[in-house]
Amino acid sequence: MAKLYFHYSTMNAGKSTLLLQASYNYRERGMQTYLLTAAFDGRAGDGKIGSRIGISSEADTYDNQSDLFEMLERRKKQGPVACVFVDEAQFLTKDQVWQLARAVDDLGLPVMCYGLRVDFRGELFPGSAALLALADEMREARTICFCGKKATMVVRQDADGNALKDGEQVQIGGNETYVSLCRRHWREAVAD
Repeated sequence: MAKLYFHYSTMNAGKSTLLLQASYNYRERGMQTYLLTAAFDGRAGDGKIGSRIGISSEADTYDNQSDLFEMLERRKKQGPVACVFVDEAQFLTKDQVWQLARAVDDLGLPVMCYGLRVDFRGELFPGSAALLALADEMREARTICFCGKKATMVVRQDADGNALKDGEQVQIGGNETYVSLCRRHWREAVAD
């Protein structure tokens, strides 16, 4: 039975690594997967999902205007798809999450989404909020704060390492920009 999955965490928990490993497991057994990633996140290269540990794979891209149901329906017509993997799922729109849910329900495609739960302000991303509401199953990928506790929050830092409280919700970056923290240390960093 096909399901919509949401694998979520903070930065640097290995979400893309988990996605690539799961896709590899399918392919190793002769099953085809379909990978999607956000078009504007080109850190691994255009049309690529990459992990900090150095593994990557080609992927089709989506933006806010993409009709994901249509993309998945078109891909399924080209041949069997054992599973769909969506990286950077926090960047999905609410409508796109519904499109993925329709693909699960109407096309029988399992869809595994991987993304951040909250932004640097501690607020849900629209895609994450919709996935929390609609996913059949949710799984947390864990990483740790510098204190050793589970990191559930992320701070955005300026060039001097100061935590930022304001700004656009979306700013592409990695370790130079974001640090994952437990809630207590996030509150200390943003002086809450």
